Amino acid sequence: MPAVLHETSVEVRDAHGVLLRAFPVEDGRWRLATKPEQVDPAYLTALIAFEDKRFFRHNGVDLRAILRAGWQALGNGRTVSGASTLTMQLARLLENGATGHWSGKLRQMRVALALERTHSKQELLSLYLTHAPFGGNLEGLRSASYAYFGKEPRRLTPAEIALLVALPQAPESRRPDRAAQAAKEARNRVARRLLEEGILTQESYETALAMPTPTAAKPFPALAFHSAEHARKMHPHNSQIALTLDAELQARLETLARKSLLSVEPKASIAMIVAEHKTGAIKAAIGSGGVTQSTVRKGFVDMTRALRSPGSTLKPLVYAAAYDLSLAHPETIIRDEPVRFGSYEPSNFDGRFQGEMTTREALQLSRNIPVITLLEAVGPERFMQRLRQAGAKPDVQGGKAGLAIGLGGMGITLRDLTGLYAGLAQGGKAVRLSEQPEALTDQPSTRFTSASAAWQIGDILSTVPLPNARKSHGIAYKTGTSYGYRDNWAVGYDGEHVIGVWIGRPDGTPMQTSFARETAAPLLAKAFQYLKSVPVPLGPAPAETLTVSTAELPEPLQRFTTRGSLVASAKGQPEIVFPPRGVRLAQLPDTPVMLKLRGGVPPFAVLTNGAVTVTEARASMISLGTLEPGFFTLSVVDSQGRSAQTEFELR
Repeated sequence: MPAVLHETSVEVRDAHGVLLRAFPVEDGRWRLATKPEQVDPAYLTALIAFEDKRFFRHNGVDLRAILRAGWQALGNGRTVSGASTLTMQLARLLENGATGHWSGKLRQMRVALALERTHSKQELLSLYLTHAPFGGNLEGLRSASYAYFGKEPRRLTPAEIALLVALPQAPESRRPDRAAQAAKEARNRVARRLLEEGILTQESYETALAMPTPTAAKPFPALAFHSAEHARKMHPHNSQIALTLDAELQARLETLARKSLLSVEPKASIAMIVAEHKTGAIKAAIGSGGVTQSTVRKGFVDMTRALRSPGSTLKPLVYAAAYDLSLAHPETIIRDEPVRFGSYEPSNFDGRFQGEMTTREALQLSRNIPVITLLEAVGPERFMQRLRQAGAKPDVQGGKAGLAIGLGGMGITLRDLTGLYAGLAQGGKAVRLSEQPEALTDQPSTRFTSASAAWQIGDILSTVPLPNARKSHGIAYKTGTSYGYRDNWAVGYDGEHVIGVWIGRPDGTPMQTSFARETAAPLLAKAFQYLKSVPVPLGPAPAETLTVSTAELPEPLQRFTTRGSLVASAKGQPEIVFPPRGVRLAQLPDTPVMLKLRGGVPPFAVLTNGAVTVTEARASMISLGTLEPGFFTLSVVDSQGRSAQTEFELR
């Protein structure tokens, strides 16, 4: 007995079961597994009526049909009708046996009887629907339906049904793409037979005859090239793979990416990620704008997974860290002025300095000096740790982070960068993005910044209109252009989705003068428009968020002074002497916790776990009052905007 389970094509499907991409079996054949419930019931009725009326009543061999065929052959001197059941035809297909000799027929009968003993009728029908030949390298009904009609066989017209019933009888001589006239004549004969059997009405029969037959094979679905390839490698033993992608959105954005390639330089590529930031489910993933343009644009490279310099797109994460650590507030005044930290002397892109502005304005204008001064206060290593807590895997040359990471001096993938913005959209909680459902079942519970800091970033970024966008109010986004114009980025989110866009040369060489705001940002706007008509609003501010003007801020938060400023104050940095970092203190009844300071310029503001608890303090000993047991983070900011921080546990 032959092995029943022949290899079938690997199928990668979207979240709704729509075929994204199929892979041929080893010999280059398309053999899509097909079950009766995947097929138009009208086709099954026609197939049984035409090929094997007693399929559900015989045991694999129809003795009545054999006697009838023999009697007709004797009376006419030639074969008038066949006696092979669908099960016998299946036996021949599975064995790849001959049909013209009685020895072959007897063998098929034996195999058919064995198949009927071990398989249900539905299983046998499924095997036939999977293995029936339809010409060339097409096997199975679904393969033929995709090749000739470009669709699943769930809904078929009478003309399509008649053609699909006719083809397996002589698949090579009736191939529509090579013998259209023969295919049409065979289809019409089947349609006539179905009319006589009462399967087709006179009207549907005439309609079927009037329909043209296909004259060329259509390409099989080939969406999400890189995601499908990756999923197949991750699941080498699965023939059916489900992804979280949306086939319709994927197709529209792939078309958008291909068209957008026409407006960028010849060696550039485009990558894009669209995801739900609440679940982490990726709805569309474009690894390159055109896979077929592999020679010039290296379209075979999945640029969503490539390490690239993020340019200015990490700036919002730096501001979020500074806000979270109570080093600054969106309305804190910061100076855009010459600074130097050791041998590092950053500059603005335009080579100019704009003096005083709020950190809100500094982020909106993407000024370099303010973000570097804040990063120096946060600490590059601490900032990198926050990125890792968010689930990103940044790569720093030499392994040690310096202040240049604030301006893109590191490597990160589009997937990770989009994931960081998804985390901001989710109030500072880490979000794992993936198109594979099993990777989303256990989302991380870590937080990389406070909910108020994350909201403040969204509030700042959502007030900058997207270029060429009809409706962008509510989309928080940031662009970035890396050194040498190698990378153009735009990443944004609304209340539901996050989208990341990258444009650049896959080989890492510089592009011609190309700014993200002119290339990636308009593409981001179009992607949002393809996704929805109106952006979903961002959420309200968390209760603990301080939404006041500069003048209403605690005095230490009204102005940030940079230690590296060439005009900075020379006074000492504030230092928390007690409680020391990491200490465990015993709670004493009715005894306040005392904070001891050294250095700094009063008045001081104290923040406990991100909330302002003391203002206008001028002594070096400050009472925090009685505290409940737990873990605490204390931040002290002096009148010059300089800060110190400690962490301790109260038991």
